Amino acid sequence: MATFLYKLGRLSFRRRRYVALLWVLLLGGIGYASSAAPAPPADSFSMPGTESQKAFDLLEQKFPAASAEGATARVVIRAPEGEKLTDPAQKTDVKKLVTALGDGPEVASVADPYKANAVSKDGTTAYASVTYKVAGTELSDEAHEALTKATDDARAAGFTVETGGDAVEAEQEMGGSAEMIGIAISAIVLVITFGSMIAAGMPLLTAIIGVGIGVSGIAALGSVLNLSSTTSTLASMIGLAVGIDYALFIVSRYRAEIAEGREPEEAAGRATGTAGSAVVFAGLTVIVALTGLSVVNIPILTKMGLAAAATVAIAVVIALTMIPALLGFAGKKVLRRKDRKKSASGQTAPEGKPNLGTRWSRFVLRRPLAVLVVGVLGLGAIAVPAASLELGLPDEGTSAPDSTQRKAYDMLSESFGAGFNGPLMVTVDGKGAEGAAKTVAASLKKVDGVAAVAPAQVNPAGDTAIMTVVPTSGPSDHKTEEIVKTIRGEAKTLGEQTDSEVLVTGQTAMTIDFSQTLNDALVPYLLLVVGLAFLLLMLVFRSILVPLKAALGFLLSVAAALGAVVAVFQWGWLADVFGVDQPGPIMSMMPIFMIGVVFGLAMDYEVFLVTRMREAYVHGARPGEAIVTGFRHGGRVVGAAAIIMMSVFSGFIMENNDMIKMMGFGLAVAVLFDAWVVRMALVPAVMALLGKSAWWLPRWLDKALPNVDVEGEKLQKNLSTVSPTEDDRELEPVRG
Repeated sequence: MATFLYKLGRLSFRRRRYVALLWVLLLGGIGYASSAAPAPPADSFSMPGTESQKAFDLLEQKFPAASAEGATARVVIRAPEGEKLTDPAQKTDVKKLVTALGDGPEVASVADPYKANAVSKDGTTAYASVTYKVAGTELSDEAHEALTKATDDARAAGFTVETGGDAVEAEQEMGGSAEMIGIAISAIVLVITFGSMIAAGMPLLTAIIGVGIGVSGIAALGSVLNLSSTTSTLASMIGLAVGIDYALFIVSRYRAEIAEGREPEEAAGRATGTAGSAVVFAGLTVIVALTGLSVVNIPILTKMGLAAAATVAIAVVIALTMIPALLGFAGKKVLRRKDRKKSASGQTAPEGKPNLGTRWSRFVLRRPLAVLVVGVLGLGAIAVPAASLELGLPDEGTSAPDSTQRKAYDMLSESFGAGFNGPLMVTVDGKGAEGAAKTVAASLKKVDGVAAVAPAQVNPAGDTAIMTVVPTSGPSDHKTEEIVKTIRGEAKTLGEQTDSEVLVTGQTAMTIDFSQTLNDALVPYLLLVVGLAFLLLMLVFRSILVPLKAALGFLLSVAAALGAVVAVFQWGWLADVFGVDQPGPIMSMMPIFMIGVVFGLAMDYEVFLVTRMREAYVHGARPGEAIVTGFRHGGRVVGAAAIIMMSVFSGFIMENNDMIKMMGFGLAVAVLFDAWVVRMALVPAVMALLGKSAWWLPRWLDKALPNVDVEGEKLQKNLSTVSPTEDDRELEPVRG
């Protein structure tokens, strides 16, 4: 592989204009296709195999009116201080508000709070439910404006009015500032790392082009493959991360080759053949992690994972072709000015003072056991809170305190009870559903934790009934999960008594099932991803202990990151420092999402750092010397890549939404722990203790595994026997 990539790098260098033009045309063509494609479908959420999904499918078939996907808005009204909404004057004004809401565009119906028994017992608060004919993502600006005007007029009349529901136009939680801050810091780090604006711009340029092609491709195929607009979220995040990393490592290796006195074309070929080989296998580990999301069996996560994996594949191909092409345009301008002058005079880079990576690796080599113990104990201590992890999904109770959704949520909780914001829907399917529903309702009223059971609604065929059950606890409360389990236990007995099928669904039950599904899939996902990556790394490093160490180190860093997330966002430690408004359950997707993203980045750092060690070792260096060589050439670049990713993720901590803060914080600390503690400290410590044993592989396994030559050993031999002129004529690997 190294020989093939060497020739590919030289070919891209020579044909740089064609390669660059090809990628620009590809970006433009896919961008045009995405702009001309139909709008992507609205987000569709399903969880095959869960009781909630089974009930939703039943309602869609037998009770379509109850399963309609039209948007809803819940307008909460509170009377002025000292007055009640049951007073005649206040009642008249509330009815005006209801009429104004009903006159809005695309409105299907409005429930009058006085007729729907939606007035609190003290008469101070009421709510009007507005149902629209279209989904929330399809509501027109006119509909949003009409809703806003109606509520503003009611406020002018002296009422306190707040609105929740998916029909409310959400404030832009992510206005692009976080991404811009991350990219700006990335640019600064790259300039400091390379000392050249041209070299710093290459990783950013290729990463942006790769993400642009990936995201545009998702948009272009959205209506064909049923990819919603959120499918590209993970693709853009991970695509930008690995795109910068892959280009960074190839450019860095090119600079090293130039510093050793090689001509630009030869340097580009060698950089692509060596660092490019590592890019290929690092990309494969990321693709394994992302495609592994399909084991969760949640379609939206499967699509996000596959779309992100495709974007990573694009990032790999761009790094292997466009980076050598750009190097062809730049030549030696990627070097610092003083290094260019030395190169022009024929001087090679002097040894000079050992860099920070060299000094640090030598420090670890002198105290490997101490570094290992301190690192493992430190991460282990931070990971302790992860044992108390509680999963949930964000709702309006986790919105920013000053948002109208959060204010409406709090008003309903205060006036109607905490469980009012998270009602359960119980379906009864079978002949004589009306009579069976009465029996079920009577039994459910006796369940501990149930505040109220609304009268059942029966479909025209009389074989399906639905009823709303209001718990005493809120939707994210652990007690609500216990209530759902209790009701489902009762439902089996009631179904046998009434000769019907009783199921529990609704948004709250769906959230509970979603969290349970992800929790159940966590271990199989870890086993799949870590197992496949272990085999891949064993193929790359020709070792059993190096991949094992990489996998165990990754698990330790992820556990520590989850512990930090639980401590801050669930327990509330340092909540004021990070601006956490309300500690609560951790978002259900957080663990698996973090595992997928961080695993990819962690294996990137592992491959690039240890590959350079392996390269030195197979070329005759002793184990300790190989570790120092790896850090001398790769430590600075891996550190820069980690700082860039931490900067990108940390930008989201400043956002005004706790869920976005959580994602940014979790990913930032995960990269911090994995790059700076595991890869920079624990990896050299373990390898120093293992010595030559680190590279041990049974002979029978060594013969069975194909030799992919990531470290370029065969490439070096081929280059010593094949002249550059002969090498330029064909793009077939040289046999060796």
